[in-house]
Amino acid sequence: MDTHNKPVYEDRYLGGTPHHIQLARQLYQQVANLPLICPHGHVAPEVFADPDYTFGTPVDLFIIPDHYVFRMLYSQGIPLDALGIPRRDGVPVEGDHRKIWQLFADHFYLFHGTPSGVWIRDELRAVFGVEEKLTGESAPRIYDRVAERLTDPAYRPRALFERFNIEVLATTDAATSPLTQHQAIRDSGWAGRVLPTFRPDALFTLDAPGWPDELQALADASGTHIASYPAFIDAIQNRRAFFKSMGATATDHGVPSAATEPLADLEAEALFQRALSGGLRADDTPRFISHMLVMMAQMSVDDGLVMQIHPGSFRNHNPYLLEHFGRDMGMDIPVQMEYTRSLKPLLDRLGNDPRLTLILFTLDETTYGRELAPLAGVYPALRLGPPWWFFDSLNGIQRYFDSVIETAGIYNTVGFNDDTRAFMSIPARHDLWRRASASWLAGLVLKQVVDLDDAEAMIAELAYGLAKRTYQLDDGDKQP
Repeated sequence: MDTHNKPVYEDRYLGGTPHHIQLARQLYQQVANLPLICPHGHVAPEVFADPDYTFGTPVDLFIIPDHYVFRMLYSQGIPLDALGIPRRDGVPVEGDHRKIWQLFADHFYLFHGTPSGVWIRDELRAVFGVEEKLTGESAPRIYDRVAERLTDPAYRPRALFERFNIEVLATTDAATSPLTQHQAIRDSGWAGRVLPTFRPDALFTLDAPGWPDELQALADASGTHIASYPAFIDAIQNRRAFFKSMGATATDHGVPSAATEPLADLEAEALFQRALSGGLRADDTPRFISHMLVMMAQMSVDDGLVMQIHPGSFRNHNPYLLEHFGRDMGMDIPVQMEYTRSLKPLLDRLGNDPRLTLILFTLDETTYGRELAPLAGVYPALRLGPPWWFFDSLNGIQRYFDSVIETAGIYNTVGFNDDTRAFMSIPARHDLWRRASASWLAGLVLKQVVDLDDAEAMIAELAYGLAKRTYQLDDGDKQP
C-alpha cells in the first residue's frame, strides 16, 4: 500500500497557526462525539423499513444515486450511460460495476478540493476502514474492500444508524404519501427515530404535466372529493394532521422564488377552477405558489409544524439530460434571489407571531449579509438555515459565518442539517460542520471577540442544540 501521501486526519479542516489549531481542536473535541441531529434530508424511508436492506455494490452506493458525483464526471465529458445511470427510454447502459468504479477512480482527481472529494475520502476511511487514496491503481482493492463490507450485517442501514450515533433523522415525503414505510419502521419495534417531513410542492405546481394525477392522489389520500379551492385547503390540512400524527415536526417547500403574496378567497377559487379546467394563464402557477406559502405559514401557526423554504434553483437546466435521464439529475443551477420585498406580505401577517418558525435557505450567497441576516435578526418567526447544496462546504460554511453571525447571531440560525440522499456521508458532513465551526470560533477567541467559555457554549449549540430545539426535536432542553 502506498502511504507516501497518506493524509494526516486529526486536525483536518481546522486551519490557521499552531495556536489556532490547538484551540480549534479543543473546541472540536467538546462536540466530536455528540449525537447527530438530522432534521432535514432525503434518505428514503424504505432504507430503514426493511431490516435486511442492503446498499448493493459500491457503484450503487457512491455513484448512481449521487448527482454531486456524476455531474462532475459529466462536466468532463463522461457520458452518464458509462456510469450506469438508467435512461428514460430504456436503452441499455453500462452494467459492469467494476468497470464503472474503475472509470470513477481514474477520474477521482476531478474531485480534489471539492466537498464531494472530502466526503468520499472520509466515508471510505471512517466507515469502511480504507486508508489508501482512491486512484486508478488502488480502485480494484478498494472496490473489493467496500463490496465485502456491504455484505456484512453490520453495514445494514439500521446498524449504521446506531453506529453513526444518529439521534433523529427526518426524511422528505410527498404530501400524498401514505407513509407506509414509516409505519413499518414504527411497527418493527426498532428504536431508531426516523420521522417524515411534509413536502407539498407537486400539489402547488399547477402547470406541471402530472398535476391532475397529484390532485387525484391528494383526494384519495385525504378521502375527499376536490372540486374547489376550499376543498383543496381542507385536504392539505388533513394531510398535515396525518403527517404530524406520524411524528412529523416540519414541512418543506422547494420553490422557484421567495414571493409570498396572498390572494383573496374569490381570486384563489377562480384560479383553482382554471387549473381544474386546463385554462391556466401564464402567471397563475407562480401566483398560486406565492399564495400557498402564506397559507402554509398560517397552517404552521395553527398546527405547530416548522416551515422550511428552499428557493432559488433553476431546476433541470440541461434539456438533453432531462429528456433522456429525467428530473433531478444534478443539472440544477442557482439563480439570483430577493427576500426583503418578497417575504414582506407573509411577514406582515405572521412575522411577529412566536408560534411560527420559518427557516430560510438560499442558493444566492449575496443575500446573506444584505437581506437574510437582517431579516432573521429582527423577526421572531424567522431563522436561517445552514449553507445549502452548493455551499455545504468548508469555504461555504466559513463565508456563511462571516456573512451572517455579526448581524443575526448564532441563535437566529438553526445549526446544521445534512440535506442529503447519501446516507453514508451523513457523519462526514456533520464532522466537517463541527470542525469548521471550531475553526471559526477559535478565530473569534484569538481576536478576543468572545472568550473560551462563550465559544464552548456556542459550538455545542451549532453542533447539536440549535437544530434539536428549532425543529422541535428536544426533550425539554432549555436554551442557555
